[in-house]
Amino acid sequence: MNGSIEDLIKYRIERANETLSDAQLLAEGCRWNSCINRLYYASFYAVNALLLKNNFRTYTHNGCKSKFHMEFVKTGMIDKSFGKLYSDLFDWRQEGDYADFITFDQSTVIPFLEQTENFIKEIEKYLK
Repeated sequence: MNGSIEDLIKYRIERANETLSDAQLLAEGCRWNSCINRLYYASFYAVNALLLKNNFRTYTHNGCKSKFHMEFVKTGMIDKSFGKLYSDLFDWRQEGDYADFITFDQSTVIPFLEQTENFIKEIEKYLK
């Protein structure tokens, strides 16, 4: 990588918003499992940007989740509802990608589109 940490943070938040747009397109096509995957990754990129901004490095998805909860959710900087959202998306992405016979539906996924959008916006506030 030739860019600065600030460049990487900007890139990650751009990826978060782009991936959220992908999730919205998948929802329009009723591709619920793929939509969950993209919602998780949109959140992951945003959390990654937040961790980088605060000089935290993680090397796994689980490490990212743990550090986020420890440094931001447990301290009250990020609302617990967003911590739960991120954990749920983490678990559901794992199930949707690796478990057999897991099928998400519209009633499960649609509420998470707006919640994920709000989560990313919340993180963007901390990045400014």
